[in-house]
Amino acid sequence: MGIKRCLPLGSVYRLIEPGPVVLLTTARKGRFNIMTMSWHTMLDFDPPLVGCVVSDRSYTFGLLKAAKECVINIPTVPLMAKAVACGNCSGRATDKFAAFELTAEPAQCVEAPLIAECPVNFECKVVDTRMASRYNLFVLEVVKAWRAARRARLKTFHHQGRGDFMIAGRTVSLPSRAK
Repeated sequence: MGIKRCLPLGSVYRLIEPGPVVLLTTARKGRFNIMTMSWHTMLDFDPPLVGCVVSDRSYTFGLLKAAKECVINIPTVPLMAKAVACGNCSGRATDKFAAFELTAEPAQCVEAPLIAECPVNFECKVVDTRMASRYNLFVLEVVKAWRAARRARLKTFHHQGRGDFMIAGRTVSLPSRAK
C-alpha cells in the first residue's frame, strides 16, 4: 500500500462526497428559488427518503423549513456552469430562474417548480426536521419522480470542494441480487 500521509480533517468532505450536484427549488409566497446542493443521500427506498444538508445561513434553509416541500432537480454536464453560478449567489437578492435563463415548470404535488432543463426531477415533501436545527439535515420524501422521455445515460457532475468537480464516467455492470 505504501506510506500514507496525514489528511487534514477539513479535506475529508472532498473524498466522501455523496452524489451528483443537484438544484433544489423552493417556493414561498409566489417566489421561486434555486439552491445548488451536493450534500444529500438516500435514507430509505419505499417510500424513497432523501436526507439533505442545507446550511442554516442560506436563504433556502428558511424557505424549506417554512414551505416543507421542494423539488430536487438533477442537472447534467451542459448545465454545469449555470448550476455552479446558482451556488455562487443568494436567492435573497437574485431571481435565479431569470438570471441563469432556466425554465420553471409547474410540479404536480408541490408548489416548488421543476427546472425544465434538468432531465430528472423529484417532487419532495419534508417529513422530518428534527435534525435541521442541530445538523442542518432535512429528511425529504419523494412523492413524484420525473425523467425525460429520452433515456440517454445521465452525465452528472460531482463537487469535490474548492471549485473542483468530477464528471460521472463509464458505467460498469456486475452481477447483483439487489433490484
